[in-house]
Amino acid sequence: MSRNSYQSGAGTVAFATTQWSVVLTAQSESPSAGEALEKLCRTYWWPLYGFVRRQGYGPEEAQDLTQSFFAMLLERRDLDAVRREKGRLRSYLLTSLKNHLGKARRRTMALKRGEGKPLVPLDELMARERADLEPAHTLTADGIYERRWALTLLEQALTRLEEEYREAGNAVLFEKLKPLLTDESDRASQATIAHELNMSENAVKQALHRLRQRFRVVLRDEIADTVAVPTDIEDELRHFIAILKT
Repeated sequence: MSRNSYQSGAGTVAFATTQWSVVLTAQSESPSAGEALEKLCRTYWWPLYGFVRRQGYGPEEAQDLTQSFFAMLLERRDLDAVRREKGRLRSYLLTSLKNHLGKARRRTMALKRGEGKPLVPLDELMARERADLEPAHTLTADGIYERRWALTLLEQALTRLEEEYREAGNAVLFEKLKPLLTDESDRASQATIAHELNMSENAVKQALHRLRQRFRVVLRDEIADTVAVPTDIEDELRHFIAILKT
């Protein structure tokens, strides 16, 4: 994915081509378009599907509705609105889905089950739902969508970090330090890791500091992919943190 830059008070900051741009690319037939569409679906399928399920639809009908929603966006080129609209992809897709569900209730679904290739493997989707431990009884449909959006971005950031550490030959170190990413004071665990990996406690402390720094950069990249303009990144990042704290 190409990277651009913009100026801020802290200097030049890397800014990814946003997911909005990726969505537009997905309307063509190029290999990059296929990759863009796959990322879009993998990022937003689970949150959007969760919203549909919370509306009272069963698993199969919710699958059909979610799949037909993505198909509608591409086939009708509704995503051209992304060129004109300033905002966050998270909000844009949820508003579009609500409109889609409203229309679906007033007509017979044109996309019958089994027609077309699912944009995300349905067995993967159902396995994820079975493992879902969300307190669904306390969350609204919008709340489920928001929380799944945040958890998906978190998962993507951690996956990127894991790949980076694995490629550098530090997979074991990553697995040991991962649980401490958000714990600033667990000295006992750091001492245990130092003993297990035959490292000094200071070396573990420095390694954890570097991991946390890199995590913030990677997470910011993932957030940047979901907004239209760089100035929205900080607001969306604060929103992301607030969701995970609730």
